[in-house]
Amino acid sequence: MDNKKYLKWYNKIGYGSGDIAGNVVYAFLSSFVMIYLTDTAGLNAGIVGTLMMVSKIFDGITDIFFGAMIDKTKTKMGKARPWMLWPYIGCSIALAAIFAIPTNMGDVAKYAYFFIAYTLLNAVFFTANNIAYAALTALITKNGNERVQLGSIRFIFAFGTSLLIQSVTVGAVEWFGGGADGWKTVAIIYAIVGLVVNTISVFSVKELSENDLANENPVNEEAARFSSDAYPDFELAESTCPKEKKEEKYSLIQAMKMLFSNKYYIMICGIYICCHLYSSMISMGIYYMTYILGNADMLGTFSAFINIPMMCGLLITPFLVKKCGGMYKLNFAGYLIATIARALVIVGGYMGNVPMMLIFTAIAAIGMSPMQGDLNALIAACSDYTYRTTGKRIDGTMYSCSSLGVKIGGGLGTALTGWLLAAGNYIANADIQPESCINMLNFMYLWLPMIFNLIITIILSKMTVEKANEDWDKAHNK
Repeated sequence: MDNKKYLKWYNKIGYGSGDIAGNVVYAFLSSFVMIYLTDTAGLNAGIVGTLMMVSKIFDGITDIFFGAMIDKTKTKMGKARPWMLWPYIGCSIALAAIFAIPTNMGDVAKYAYFFIAYTLLNAVFFTANNIAYAALTALITKNGNERVQLGSIRFIFAFGTSLLIQSVTVGAVEWFGGGADGWKTVAIIYAIVGLVVNTISVFSVKELSENDLANENPVNEEAARFSSDAYPDFELAESTCPKEKKEEKYSLIQAMKMLFSNKYYIMICGIYICCHLYSSMISMGIYYMTYILGNADMLGTFSAFINIPMMCGLLITPFLVKKCGGMYKLNFAGYLIATIARALVIVGGYMGNVPMMLIFTAIAAIGMSPMQGDLNALIAACSDYTYRTTGKRIDGTMYSCSSLGVKIGGGLGTALTGWLLAAGNYIANADIQPESCINMLNFMYLWLPMIFNLIITIILSKMTVEKANEDWDKAHNK
């Protein structure tokens, strides 16, 4: 990986601040949309969950499409930045719309209104913005350490924003009058904040030229032959033809073939999905705090014990990656610790020992932090692997795993919340929930996060893409 430095400190901060914009959408939606829909809009949790799941069908179609569109884009702003900038206007409008369901509508109209707004937000606007934002990691620097730093900085902003939203939203809704009007006002404020910060982030960095990016990894004649044999319609990459630049041409189907021939891409998709399923279960904590701990404000306390340790861990992630000589050992060990810690959160939960729950929640967050910080760099390494073995750069398409994971994991997680609440016989606004609901809330908030962490740990034990790149270089650059 290139050791040249490409970014100033303000470029890194500016890029990372883009996750404030992303999380005023994601954190607000994942933490509060369900309780807004059930307790304020008066919709059925099970039906809402089903609509969210149907919406994911459209989501799954658009991820790779927008990734391929980014790869084919050529403007003065670059490939990714236009797609990060303009779709966020739609994000802002759709987010406000979701939390502004007209109270005088009939139930069928409310469900239709929600489905349309939710699908537009996730399948169109957030998809384009999020993939472009993630792809910028590989397009603004070729320095591996800088990529890890970018990942750490962006997730510090992400978790800081999540902490703030989870801590202040309930109070802010009440301050603005509560009920439907309170939710609508808060959503509009978050939408405006996101739009402003996203715009600042877009103009804080510049993409490298195609010539600079094409020289990142040498691809020799053997790789070029592999590319031609595997994908006969492809042109050779520039690095195989140094004297004359060839236009990279490939269809969406060909891009998908390259993606799914890279086993590490599939692994990262699995990691992303499980991460956001985990986040969705943690985000439904407002139900757990309200009906089991008896205090909705505890959501902010638990959020602090997740996000503050996470941010501290992210600060030292670049140093730890260098110290460990890569991401593999650090990520695997961290998630092993996190899985054990979440198991002890379960013990504390059934004992009714809140301090124990908070302590091991914090330990789990510290263990999870390295992979959260270097995940974008890990995707960049997967993209490098595709480039080595095919001679084609498909960074935008490769980074579709980030949006795909956010929406399948986050969407399925939120939908699962609705289904499980309905299965547990949740009663909106009830002072006391039935025993079946209490048992379901324990399963959702205590058991499922540990299970998802265990799955991620198993996947990380196989995530050896850094070694694969090194082995390829040794075999082909003799």
